[in-house]
Amino acid sequence: MLEIGLAILVLLVLSGFFSGSETALTAASKHVMHQLEQSGDKRAVIVNDLHEDKERLIGAILLGNNLVNILSSALATSLLIKMFGDNGVAYATIAMTLLVLIFAEILPKTYAIRHANRMALVVAPIIKPMIAVFAPITLTINALVRYMLQVMGAGPNAEESREAAEEELRGAIELHDGDEPSVKQERDMLRSVLELTEVQVEEIMTHRRNVVAVDAGLPSDEIVKQVLESPYTRIPLWKDDPENIVGVLHAKALLREMMRNQGDTKDIDIMSIATPPWFIPEQTPLLDQLQAFRNRREHFALVIDEYGSNMGVVTLEDIIEEIVGDIDDEHDVEVTGVSPQADGSYLIDGTVTLRDLNREYEWDLPDEEASTIAGLVLHESRRIPEVGQSFMFHDFRFDIVGRQSNQITRIRVTPPSGDPGEQSEVSGK
Repeated sequence: MLEIGLAILVLLVLSGFFSGSETALTAASKHVMHQLEQSGDKRAVIVNDLHEDKERLIGAILLGNNLVNILSSALATSLLIKMFGDNGVAYATIAMTLLVLIFAEILPKTYAIRHANRMALVVAPIIKPMIAVFAPITLTINALVRYMLQVMGAGPNAEESREAAEEELRGAIELHDGDEPSVKQERDMLRSVLELTEVQVEEIMTHRRNVVAVDAGLPSDEIVKQVLESPYTRIPLWKDDPENIVGVLHAKALLREMMRNQGDTKDIDIMSIATPPWFIPEQTPLLDQLQAFRNRREHFALVIDEYGSNMGVVTLEDIIEEIVGDIDDEHDVEVTGVSPQADGSYLIDGTVTLRDLNREYEWDLPDEEASTIAGLVLHESRRIPEVGQSFMFHDFRFDIVGRQSNQITRIRVTPPSGDPGEQSEVSGK
């Protein structure tokens, strides 16, 4: 009986080892292990190798854990039946449940959670050879499991795995919480990097209505004057029709040509120093456009719609600002567009983008169907509202303050106050 008792004790220790190892190896930080591997820690190399094939890792640990748990329960049942007869089955069930739960599950797993990285480095060299020993059995079991999952339509999906990894990263970013301006800025930047594949250039471009362009048919000295008066470095040139962009004039190229002509601006051939326009579709994702800017070594592109009509311009600076926030220099024209009010509302220009508002004020206004605050009101209301009308969308109140022709120019936006009795739409008089 003493030998059986000692065997049960050893099996419980092994069960606790397997349980703690499973928790430690799965909870160990990938980033910490990667850093340790880079610094030459051989145990971290083993941990990272085990992470590469988690199916074999989990299969081997569970196989060992179940073997020792079942064996220890069988031995305890046999011992207690000899001591108490048929009642020994009940006693063994109660005793082994408590022992396994406390000493082989809760205790080792709790310790492993609190010291995951440290314990993973200790157990990894022991677990690795055990996986090799159990390999024939675990490979067979894993193959059977994969087949059963495929039959049930739950097989592995590379796209789902990528999305799951991205969602995990988004969750980690949201955990980077805090009200300090530096923390908020870091969180916004990390969010923006992940969203580069989801945002299209039409959402951040400068609309053609706000683009400074010059008529290429004007006298060269007049063109030089307009370029020097402009706050921008690259100026689109049009001919016959503002929609017909024929080139892009760089201010530096113009200055070089002026120096070559010893300051004479009347005889400059503007088109000879202008570069051909680069047109891109409005649906181009920001990440693709960023790569295109790098490959072409250009900073300026003209955005067109599906009909080939000019929609506006997008620059490398626009994409960088999507990541790091607004970058103003001494030549930028400052346009705030948002005026906080004493009552907690905001007076906002209709052209202010939803992405800028969501980033600045931690709002969650949808920007899938509209890129500006005015566009959101038009989309949700399904009409061109009159000045004085009010609407409730997404728990925000929108009061139409200004309108020119069919364009909404000014909106008062009141964020959610938490009152449950708000109506879905309120029409002003």
